[in-house]
Amino acid sequence: MQYNSFFSIFVLIINLEHKFMKDFFKMMLASALGFIIASFIFSFISMLIMFAMMGSMMSSFGKQESFVLQNNSVLNLKFEGTIQERVAESDPFTELIGGVSSSVGLNDIIGAIRKAKNNDKIKGIYLDTRIFAASNATLAEIRQELEDFKESGKFIVAYSDNYMQNGYYLASVADKVAINPEGMLDIHGLASTPIFYKDALQKLGVEMQLFKVGTYKSFAEPYTQTEMSPANKEQVRSYINDIWAFVKNDMAKGRNMEPAQIDSIANQFPMLKKTDFLLAQNLVDTVVYETEMKNYLRELIGIESDAKIPSATISDMKSVKTQIIKKSTNSIALLYASGDIISGTGSSGIQDKYMVNEIEKLRQDNDIKAVVFRINSGGGSAYASEQIWKAISDLKEEKPVVVSMGDVAASGGYYIAANADKIVAQPTTVTGSIGIFGMFPNFSGTLDKLGIDTDVVKTNEFSDFGNISRAFNAQEAAMMQSYVDNGYDLFLTRCADGRGMPKDSLAKYAQGRVWTGNQAKEIGLVDELGGIDEAIRIAADLANLGKSYAVFEYPRMKSPFEEIFNKNKEELAAKALKSYLGESYNMFMFLKNIKDQDYIQARIPYDLNIN
Repeated sequence: MQYNSFFSIFVLIINLEHKFMKDFFKMMLASALGFIIASFIFSFISMLIMFAMMGSMMSSFGKQESFVLQNNSVLNLKFEGTIQERVAESDPFTELIGGVSSSVGLNDIIGAIRKAKNNDKIKGIYLDTRIFAASNATLAEIRQELEDFKESGKFIVAYSDNYMQNGYYLASVADKVAINPEGMLDIHGLASTPIFYKDALQKLGVEMQLFKVGTYKSFAEPYTQTEMSPANKEQVRSYINDIWAFVKNDMAKGRNMEPAQIDSIANQFPMLKKTDFLLAQNLVDTVVYETEMKNYLRELIGIESDAKIPSATISDMKSVKTQIIKKSTNSIALLYASGDIISGTGSSGIQDKYMVNEIEKLRQDNDIKAVVFRINSGGGSAYASEQIWKAISDLKEEKPVVVSMGDVAASGGYYIAANADKIVAQPTTVTGSIGIFGMFPNFSGTLDKLGIDTDVVKTNEFSDFGNISRAFNAQEAAMMQSYVDNGYDLFLTRCADGRGMPKDSLAKYAQGRVWTGNQAKEIGLVDELGGIDEAIRIAADLANLGKSYAVFEYPRMKSPFEEIFNKNKEELAAKALKSYLGESYNMFMFLKNIKDQDYIQARIPYDLNIN
């Protein structure tokens, strides 16, 4: 009986195994078939996406090439998103991960205005300023170009539902400024509102150990203090007042007013006033709806009231043909350097190895007779700044180098500029900040809160130097401060030699202090005030090129095909993040890259928070 039961159980197990094996093979075959089918479907879908992307790209190319500028056209300058130095051509991938790029290149804006000035088919500019982000130096560059445009005798009219302060600064140059009857106009002046994290870090048990040179060097203050230092308040008050003086003077000049009137209006906060107030204060010329403004445009260009207004956008103007310029033996290189200065390689910013290689190629190119080094950087790695300084010094020995400062060229950004033959800045450029610092986190408090202990066994006295689980001891702190002092002395020496100033004289304007371009010219840190054009003109004079030369931009921007097929995962992630985070992207990347950055930095705050 027991035997039969055992046999029955054994047979049952065999049957179950047999059934299991049958089911297993079924599942395995089904899974394999499913995998093959899924792979085929995935490949098919990927191929469709790729063809769609390529089709979209070819379509966009076709659109750009097929654009034909009509007679009696208007250049529609519509400002939205963020204005950057240069922006790569949009590609279909951008649309897949985050929609249409919200950035526009300053070079594309300037190029569109110049083409419009010299093209008889364009009769004027329709300025449509929305909510957009741009620094005061960038705005000054655009405004100057608009003023030059008016010399052609063509009109500029501005219209908006809501003028933000930066948009109104540009609109004030127009022949006629119009606003919607229910619109708003904002003039409020400038303010700097830094955020401080010291107390938040203390609650987490984190102490930031700071070693710096420069009374005014303020980058680390948000991490080590709860308010601005008196020295920092002094410098911020100085430079924002100087920037505001230029902004309000330009607005007042455009509206035939006195600068004091702009201050008076700002103190009344016109954003919350009715349009009657705006008219009475001469801030606008007329209050109309957009349909009425379009009818006014039709009158200006002489077309029927129901006719479509021929227009061209900034993007359209890229395909408007001009005289083809070929590289010749008399060429000037316009070399762009934008973002944080970092050591090694990366997907953004100014990488020292990449930038040095670009500079070296320009040095060896016999057709390049001069270089305009366009800098837009608040600094970064002191080591990387030194490497780029050396490359510029080598380049300067063979051909003229003129620096054109953009929105900011301070700290490490000034370091790499100091040795140029000439330095040109906008009056509202932020520059200087000659000083360095080192900042090291101490997480011992965090470990205490978590109940975590550490120990160490070492072969030498400084084997665990920089251990984040403890604070620096007195000897280590003294060594770090000495190292930072030496770095500052080298920075000061580079700037003094580059500017041809005694070191002790330059030291009075250093100490990490920030200056506007206007102030920097008065104390000898800058040679001339102006934009890229002025820098190019000076470079041509230094190279004895007269007016016979061509200008080419470097580094070469990637084509849309390269953007799609040569991306690494970091670049793809960066593009997606930038699309979704907007202006917060720079702060996010700064925090992300802290672990990869050199401990010794020559930089100003990542964002001056001027608004």
